[in-house]
Amino acid sequence: MADKKTFVLVHGAWWAGDWWWSGVAKELRARGHEVHTPTLTGVGPRCHLLNEDVGLETHTLDVVNLIKFEELDDICLVGHSYAGQVISQVAEHVPEGKISSIVYLDAFYLEDGQSLKDVTPPELAKLFWENEGPGVPPPLWIAGDDAEMHDLLERKGTPHPRKTQSDRISITGARDRVPRKTFVVATRNPANAVNPTAERLAAAPDWEVAEIDCGHMTMIEKPRETAEILLLAAGA
Repeated sequence: MADKKTFVLVHGAWWAGDWWWSGVAKELRARGHEVHTPTLTGVGPRCHLLNEDVGLETHTLDVVNLIKFEELDDICLVGHSYAGQVISQVAEHVPEGKISSIVYLDAFYLEDGQSLKDVTPPELAKLFWENEGPGVPPPLWIAGDDAEMHDLLERKGTPHPRKTQSDRISITGARDRVPRKTFVVATRNPANAVNPTAERLAAAPDWEVAEIDCGHMTMIEKPRETAEILLLAAGA
């Protein structure tokens, strides 16, 4: 078997929680790898902790402290969707060398000083401001025409912390110093008809750009194929 790797899989918004990754985690563990699937504060099974102060810094510390207290090394750090900005900041707050590979799984790839409000389409961004309260209810329309996904979102979707939309990312390039870097595009995600981030990173000599033939929720739609991409990205 290839060298054992440690995977830290960070979920995105609304369909939130460690349960997202159950199929992928099963595949990775079956190959002998260690897998951690933290649930971010205020969402999913930790939705009772939601308040107006929960933001990007909170979610960054959720992952940083997991790495610290579990004393993790040789980490493949994966962020899906919203969590792209989380893993970018996590890389800034752990000792250099602990993260051996980083994967943006159909995820936001923000630059220093940007917020989600700067890069999300207006119809999605306005969800964060048209309602009051610390959390934004899951918009059922993001499930598209997939009845199964729609049902899943109704049953397990939880509000996402509003503050994460306006919090600005603060990075100095730690993610760029990670030895192995991969950006994954879900080809059936309508938002990826043109993906300028993928196009830009594909031209960079130290990045790999991969595709998976499914919608945005790759870990639920195609867990085995998602796991295979992560194994390649980690060099496992």
